[in-house]
Amino acid sequence: MAKKSAGILLYRIKKNQPEVLLVHPGGPFWAKKDLGSWSIPKGEYEEGEDPLDAARREVEEETGLQVKGPFIELAPVKQKGGKLVVAWAAEGDFDPATIKSNEFEMEWPPKSGKRKTFPEVDKAAWFTISEAVEKIVEGQIPLLKELELKLRK
Repeated sequence: MAKKSAGILLYRIKKNQPEVLLVHPGGPFWAKKDLGSWSIPKGEYEEGEDPLDAARREVEEETGLQVKGPFIELAPVKQKGGKLVVAWAAEGDFDPATIKSNEFEMEWPPKSGKRKTFPEVDKAAWFTISEAVEKIVEGQIPLLKELELKLRK
C-alpha cells in the first residue's frame, strides 16, 4: 500500500500577492539541494488517524507552529514515488527564523558505524507562488496552483 502524508500549505498575503511557506528537508542527502527539493510541512499518518489532525501535528513537529485554521481542503496529489499527499491551506504568518524542528538519527557517514542526529527540517522560507513552483518537489506543484486559483475567487 502506498504511503500517505498529510500537510498544510500556509499562506499569507503581502503587497496583494500570496506567499507560501515551504520547508527544506534536513540531513546530509538534502544539504546541497535547493530547486525541486522544498515541500509543504507534512508527514505520514496511520490508517484510522484523522488526516487534518495529522497535518496539524506535522506542521508543529517540523516548524514549531500551531496552525488553527480555518482550513481550505486541497485535492490530494501523488508524488513520483507513489506517496499520496493530502493537504489543506490555511492563512497565517510565521517567522522562519524561529523554526523548531524535530530530529532524526541515521548512520553518517554511510557504513561508518557512527550515528548522527539531524533536524527533520533545516530551514523554512516564504515564497511567491512563482518562486515556490521552482523550489517545491514536482509532485506538490498542483497544490500551489489550486491555492492560487482558490485565492482569486
